[in-house]
Amino acid sequence: MMGKSHFIISTGVTLSAMSLLGYEISIPVIAVAALSSLLPDIDEPNSLLVRKAIPEFLLRGLQIALLGGAVYLYFAGIAAPPWNIILALLVGSVSFLPGRRLRHLVMLLIALGLFAFGEAYDPWHYIAACALALSALVPHRGLTHTLYAVAGWGALLYFASLGRVDGSSIWIAGGMSYALHLLADSLTQHGITPLPPLPFKLRLKLMSTGTKKGSAVEKVCIMLTLTLFIYVFILSR
Repeated sequence: MMGKSHFIISTGVTLSAMSLLGYEISIPVIAVAALSSLLPDIDEPNSLLVRKAIPEFLLRGLQIALLGGAVYLYFAGIAAPPWNIILALLVGSVSFLPGRRLRHLVMLLIALGLFAFGEAYDPWHYIAACALALSALVPHRGLTHTLYAVAGWGALLYFASLGRVDGSSIWIAGGMSYALHLLADSLTQHGITPLPPLPFKLRLKLMSTGTKKGSAVEKVCIMLTLTLFIYVFILSR
């Protein structure tokens, strides 16, 4: 499914189900459910979540900085010829990488920054840095699309929300929304591998992203989600 469909369906179904079950729905709970609906696709640099977090203007700024760094290395005399030319070409060539590779580079740079300067957020800066670095290196629908990731994300939210009044709602919302994303992806032709290294693949083949059938299935799921949401939060009040 597309990012917007994941966002609407996973978030809407999660919040509706939790409300029906009597859980508190607070602003942090809504935010966690929304983030978790897109989080599995952090390993895809062109996903909705990554594109919003690392917009085009930031990539253009990185390209300009790399070209500026190449010019500096050429004229600064840090290395004698021809090594100054080689260094300048190596740094400058990175600026011509495609957008998805540049986003991976930005994710790795942010991870390095968190490792180096994020002590004030200990231990969460290490967790975030490891997640960013890993997501930039693993293939799409790899580790982030497994039951291990669901359990790990739920556990992180559980310990992060200890002591909060809405703590139980937060980690349940995050785990449920994340799991619904994986369930939606299991409906596609590609499917997911939920328990690697076990070769079992969950692939129901009910839809294919980018096709008329896939678009129709997405629209039906969105309409059902909106119907459920309206019933729970408007009609049943």
